[in-house]
Amino acid sequence: MQNRIEMTPEEFQQVSPSDGIDRRGMLKCMAWVGTGLIWNIAGGVASSTTFAGTSSDKSSFTFAQISDSHIGFSREPNKDVAATLQETVTKLNSLATPPAFVLHTGDITHLAKPEEFDACAEILKGVRKSMVLYVPGEHDFDGEGNKEYLQRFGKGKKGLGWYSFDHHGVHFIGLVNVANAKSGSGDGGLGVIGAEQLAWLKKDVAALSDSTPIVVFAHVPLWSVYEKWGWGTSDAEQALKLLSRFGSLTVLNGHIHQVMQKVEGNVVFHTARSTAFPQSEPGQGSPGPMRNLPAGKLKSALGISVVSYTENRGSLAIVDSTIG
Repeated sequence: MQNRIEMTPEEFQQVSPSDGIDRRGMLKCMAWVGTGLIWNIAGGVASSTTFAGTSSDKSSFTFAQISDSHIGFSREPNKDVAATLQETVTKLNSLATPPAFVLHTGDITHLAKPEEFDACAEILKGVRKSMVLYVPGEHDFDGEGNKEYLQRFGKGKKGLGWYSFDHHGVHFIGLVNVANAKSGSGDGGLGVIGAEQLAWLKKDVAALSDSTPIVVFAHVPLWSVYEKWGWGTSDAEQALKLLSRFGSLTVLNGHIHQVMQKVEGNVVFHTARSTAFPQSEPGQGSPGPMRNLPAGKLKSALGISVVSYTENRGSLAIVDSTIG
């Protein structure tokens, strides 16, 4: 297999943090998910419980997802996105079980400036006992073909930054689907994976057994949330077809700055909150920072997702929480 990062749990701990797509009859389940809701996925079937209903089984490992830190943004509703990212780090460090790693699903920066990347890296160095892994968002693309991002995170990656790795029997795939998006435009078009990356994906999973749990993470959702605003990926159907044989498939995204979940067959799609600012619900108002938040409500609209995997059961549990 090409470009796969193989790491043991011990090695993970030693690394320093430095309306559009036809999806088999449309969505079968779509829900706005609130804080404190846990999603258990087993055999492609999802069910939800409150914190009180959490299983007592010890998880083999957990990992966290953060997204859309937009370092460099300094307008309403959040004039200090560095501070809310720092609060996110504090929340990660307060978890009873440190996550094995943290996935950042893009828009690390707001304008892809070197100093923005540097500032974000400095804050995320504070994540204890966990490495941080990235995929780019459209705001991370500069005018030189993703140069700044790749200088920092491109080692061992393919193309514009796609890669995969295995951890505790789960296969993780980081995709780049923002190369054709227009940074900062709000309605910058649907995400695109592209032929080269699709060919790599086919080879990457070719030797895996159908029972291997798969987690895909990318910036733009791989389902059509709201095409008019570019909240979807035009060739997602092709990628999902390549992964359709796997019994457990979880797709994690950012971009829309709010928690949404869709369950379709054996696939669970989940988008995360931003650590910087929320956006409006699909079709309500306009895309972009939600500036009419009531006083004191910003932190309750920002947050992280923590995912637990129970070995030998093929189950994933996703818990979304806010930073305040």
